[in-house]
Amino acid sequence: MTDAAIEPLRVTGAAADRVKREALGIADRRKHHGRPATPLKSRGSEPGMRQRVYRFRFYPSPAQGEQLANTFGACRWVYNEGLTLRMSAWEKHRVSVGFAETCRALTGWRRAEGTSWLSEVSSTVLQQALRHLEGAFSRFFRGTAKHPRRKRKHRSRDSATYVRTGFRWVEDPERPGTGLVTLAKQSGPLDVRWSRALPAGTTPVKLTVTRDRADRFFLSVLVEERIAQLPPAFLPEGTEPKAAGLDLGLASLVTLDDGSKLDHPRLLKKYEDELARLQRQLHRKRKGSKNRAKARLRIARLYALMSDVRKDVLDQFTTRLVRENQVLMVEDLSIATLLRTAKGKGRRRKAELNRSIIDAAWGELLRQLRYKCAWYGRTLVIIDRFFPSTRRCSACYTKGPRLDLSVRAWVCAACGVTHDRDVNAAVNIREEGMRLYRLVASALPPGRVPPPVIKASELADCRPVGGRQS
Repeated sequence: MTDAAIEPLRVTGAAADRVKREALGIADRRKHHGRPATPLKSRGSEPGMRQRVYRFRFYPSPAQGEQLANTFGACRWVYNEGLTLRMSAWEKHRVSVGFAETCRALTGWRRAEGTSWLSEVSSTVLQQALRHLEGAFSRFFRGTAKHPRRKRKHRSRDSATYVRTGFRWVEDPERPGTGLVTLAKQSGPLDVRWSRALPAGTTPVKLTVTRDRADRFFLSVLVEERIAQLPPAFLPEGTEPKAAGLDLGLASLVTLDDGSKLDHPRLLKKYEDELARLQRQLHRKRKGSKNRAKARLRIARLYALMSDVRKDVLDQFTTRLVRENQVLMVEDLSIATLLRTAKGKGRRRKAELNRSIIDAAWGELLRQLRYKCAWYGRTLVIIDRFFPSTRRCSACYTKGPRLDLSVRAWVCAACGVTHDRDVNAAVNIREEGMRLYRLVASALPPGRVPPPVIKASELADCRPVGGRQS
């Protein structure tokens, strides 16, 4: 046996209960021990129902704003305290602490003299903060996220989630889909600006109140509704579905295979002089002063303006694409790899490139295409990231040499056709995407429609057992 220390095993059973009770201060589970067991009620949704979030801005009164600020701080404190409890329980005692144990610890924190201020906040909101912590650990154990970190007051987003028992909803009979929303621990309803109506007759499942860096309050309403799918879009002949290949870039944000392009807004470049001026004003202010807070708020509002414009442009564009086409094709981009920090020579040019990629918001565009295709009965085909869409000639399919980013047009050495770099890539993406789409559609049983997302790297899972991917 080596001299290396052997990691102690996990403590379970009665020994773990004793550690939780004596060392960690987690009370035993006694609340429901005297009650007869009752079967759990099914919470499954009806077929065809989807969860959808509607986001509205609201303007709280001074008393409501103060109470929400306390709620945000309490949620952040409970999240951090739950994280500390779970980490210390494992590192010091090799005991696993889950959501149920942290909820029982929350009861003790609310009753303790030093943290009795937690009683001023709804318990359901604080339990949701612990549920978010549980979700963060679940993603970490699955390997899809990093280890949860502590939340910081000026870095983390201010948010609080209210479940059905934490708010009161009264629908307006004159304007169905709108109404009065009153949060727990508040006496009056919120002043919500109903920019659109919720589905009439539905009751919100969950509410999330957020405050961004620009000091704006938003209410996100989660409802369950049946989203009507769009009618199928086919070519005039009626045999082939309407399809569009999309090439994401920086010269033009999106280029379609028919040659049309969506211009890059370049919002960071448009407002860079204004941002630089505001940043200089911020650095001249004394830390902790009210003038520094005002300067920081002006910068946050400018960033919020850019974010709203960028999201609105992408939202309108993706909605138009989904309405007009049955199948959409894009490349599988590894945005995290593209944003790797440059080192050595050329790092300034790489930094500018990274800034343009961030400004383009490719990830947001792909996210919108994914859920809109799933909602409205369309198909998004994601081709392999190593497919040579730029280098391959769309006329004779000859693979050419590598092209520098500065080359916007090139001539095929085999057939002599002159190609626009982005249009040629979009045409190749469309052809490859249609090949994959037909491959999946031909393998489905009669009457079945293709899935909303077809990914080339997962194509083997879409084929019948024993099938061969071409």
